[in-house]
Amino acid sequence: MTFTNFEFKASVKNCDIHEKQLLELHPKFAGEDDQTDTYFHSESGRLKLREGNVENALILYQRSDDPKARESKVILQEVTQDSRLKEILTTSNGILAVVKKKRRIYFIENVKFHFDKLDQLGDFVEVEAIDRTGNIPVKKLRDQCEYYRNFFGIDACQILADSYSDMILKTST
Repeated sequence: MTFTNFEFKASVKNCDIHEKQLLELHPKFAGEDDQTDTYFHSESGRLKLREGNVENALILYQRSDDPKARESKVILQEVTQDSRLKEILTTSNGILAVVKKKRRIYFIENVKFHFDKLDQLGDFVEVEAIDRTGNIPVKKLRDQCEYYRNFFGIDACQILADSYSDMILKTST
């Protein structure tokens, strides 16, 4: 599956506060996931294998590293937990970084919300306005992100340019 999304990730003091705000809108709860994202060396974009109890997928995404909401091109293939894919990718590409997080996932229409807790990095809110059909203009996706940024009261300076893998790599050097 290939799709476009518009997204932002924000560093917050306590993501539980923002989750409670979202619950006022009666979102669909998709689950709580203990995720391990293994990032592999890649010549183009970021390549990660997500292993969790809710989501399991191989994901290649390309986006700019702007500290604001930005467009991403995503190729996603769902995988089974017992896949040998990790072994194959580790052998062929090598591991760049491993990110472990607790994530609570919600949806309102085409917008996905993540409330993430990472032991090494803290709390984060991610909002992804997703176009899986190719029928939603990028402007609408951008507007949805901006709407929810304002809804949560997230200041532009809280929006992060780096992926979790970038942040993990910076803390390990």
